[in-house]
Amino acid sequence: MIKKGIILSGGLGTRMSPLTKAVNKQLLPIYDKPLIYYPLSILLLSKIKNILIIVNKGQVDQYKKLLPDGKRLGIKIEYKEQASPKGLPDAFILGEKFIGKDNVALILGDNFFYGQNLTNTLIECCNLKKGAKILLHKVSKPEQYGVAKIDRNKKVIKIQEKPKKNISDLAITGLYFFDNKVINYSKKLKPSKRGEIEITDLLNIYRTKKLLKSDFIGRGGAWLDTGSIEDFYKTSAFVSAIENRQGFKIACLEEIALNNKWINKNHIKKAIKFYGNCIYSKYLSKLLV
Repeated sequence: MIKKGIILSGGLGTRMSPLTKAVNKQLLPIYDKPLIYYPLSILLLSKIKNILIIVNKGQVDQYKKLLPDGKRLGIKIEYKEQASPKGLPDAFILGEKFIGKDNVALILGDNFFYGQNLTNTLIECCNLKKGAKILLHKVSKPEQYGVAKIDRNKKVIKIQEKPKKNISDLAITGLYFFDNKVINYSKKLKPSKRGEIEITDLLNIYRTKKLLKSDFIGRGGAWLDTGSIEDFYKTSAFVSAIENRQGFKIACLEEIALNNKWINKNHIKKAIKFYGNCIYSKYLSKLLV
């Protein structure tokens, strides 16, 4: 079982400069909520209550104004600073004390997930006892992504970064589930040519041991990387369209916590007071009816 999750919200965000010179990308708005709310909501939907958010050096106070410790959501949030980007597996080295002897999920702070049956998939992924599991999504241009080739049992048999020849149309998304061995495996990784330890190398360790499985977001679901300014605004437009058409909010943290029975309606009232007079608060008020 996976009961702990890490959100990797570091990075320089250079593709979105100059917006990211003063503010961390994950604190910028996707429609009416900070980007960080979306990966955090994925962990909450996974029933994960213990969360570590890794941020750039000197940015913890910015996050704590928004998400102090998780109490108002009935969860526990801790923070860890990353001096400089060293690759995704560095999250497990930095988070060693937080992880302890448990299994762990990792989600990238700039990834957006949406899907009708996504919650069931997430909970199933969190039943992981041994090995690792990745979440895959079909894409039309696999040459732009890291892709995985799988067998009929969803075991990963090949991984390739931005393949020139089409080996698969299944992109590896920024959501991963690992057993506790991930800490030691990450420590043994050597930096690539670009000076970082690579998630592909980590996944390949599990693959060679035949312990890397996969699951899918599913048809009709969405996975978006908000790393560029174009994708950032496309994601915002997507959220706006869904919410205004269907009348519910994507990544409403308090609603998820209420549905999980981690908080009650008194917490919702306090949240409304915290946010003030805004669209988000008006939506929260509907939960009190």
